[in-house]
Amino acid sequence: MEKLIYLDNAATTALKPSVLKEMLPYLEENYSNPSSIYSFAQKANAAVDEARRAIAEIIGAKENEIYFTSGGSEGDNWALKETAELLKDKGKHIITSKIEHHAVLHTCEYLEHQGYDVTYLDVDENGVVSLEALEKAIRPDTILISIMFANNEIGTIEPVKEIGEIASKHGVLFHTDAVQAFAHIPINVDELHIDMLSASGHKFHGPKGIGFFYMRNSIKLGALIHGGAQERARRAGTHNVPGIVGLAAAAKYAVGTMEENAKKEAELRDYTIERVLKEIPYARLNGDRVNRLPNNINICFRFIEGESMLIMLDQKGICASSGSACTSGSLDPSHVLLAIGLPHEIAHGSLRLTLSEETTKEDMDYVVDNLKVIIERLRSMSPLYEDFVKENPV
Repeated sequence: MEKLIYLDNAATTALKPSVLKEMLPYLEENYSNPSSIYSFAQKANAAVDEARRAIAEIIGAKENEIYFTSGGSEGDNWALKETAELLKDKGKHIITSKIEHHAVLHTCEYLEHQGYDVTYLDVDENGVVSLEALEKAIRPDTILISIMFANNEIGTIEPVKEIGEIASKHGVLFHTDAVQAFAHIPINVDELHIDMLSASGHKFHGPKGIGFFYMRNSIKLGALIHGGAQERARRAGTHNVPGIVGLAAAAKYAVGTMEENAKKEAELRDYTIERVLKEIPYARLNGDRVNRLPNNINICFRFIEGESMLIMLDQKGICASSGSACTSGSLDPSHVLLAIGLPHEIAHGSLRLTLSEETTKEDMDYVVDNLKVIIERLRSMSPLYEDFVKENPV
């Protein structure tokens, strides 16, 4: 393939060479287990401690409130399952939204089978949770609110501070899946009244298989993974030292360049959206027009199938998706698009483009130019489109 334009950064990102450089010493000469007591292990142990300090500083937390995990799904499972176990005598009611990542939704389904009651909040046409509906849903037996920081498909940023304030006022714990938001937009856990937070390294140019879970010190969740005494006996398993070092290095770089990159990506995002909506008829932007992640574009095209569009884009060297990478093998339309009110036939024609700091205006012009041809070709083969044009002549 001569040309490659990667626009699926919400699924995963390229590992930065500078991050790999930081990791390599802990894959080669400093390969010891940081839990060991001999002096050779102290470099690895110090690297883990320094990474923990760096992550804590970024989100305004204490060092001992950061736990290293395998990624966002583990953190989501930990927050939901262990809160349910810890507070089962207080109540068995959990509140979440209909557009959460499946790591939250499927865990909630599991808990329902264990006798817990889950309220799935509706969202508006932009994917925003109603604060009024949230507060009304709280009951005396409510133990946890889990609402994502920003949606992985449509990019909408939720009113996290207000959600945290409502949870705090009612004495309910608040967890947020911040996998798409961390290192892309500012987060301070105290200012936002967040009790627990999940994040994953490979979403901001760090390595795969590593993430962190923030848990406020006043919360005493049990371990999700049992075994050794690592992570203050809260998360068993030998530390992934190279991954932890890479996670911190990627986070520090991302936060250090966040303002500059967000401005660039948002400008390119808006430029692309304007071109698509102006030049391709019967296209619809999904998610909030302004209050969205700076690198997220999600558009539905009527009268086409998204899978065919993705294949044809791939033939042009363009990597894109129709939504979450976790559901890309499913023939069903996105649960997020259905939740914001789109009918199945329109939701099936969705395209998600997620940019990085490496994306250029020339890249996006190439994408839009090819997309126009692809959409026109696919519609020319659609009897639904043919009938629509006959019934709605220009």
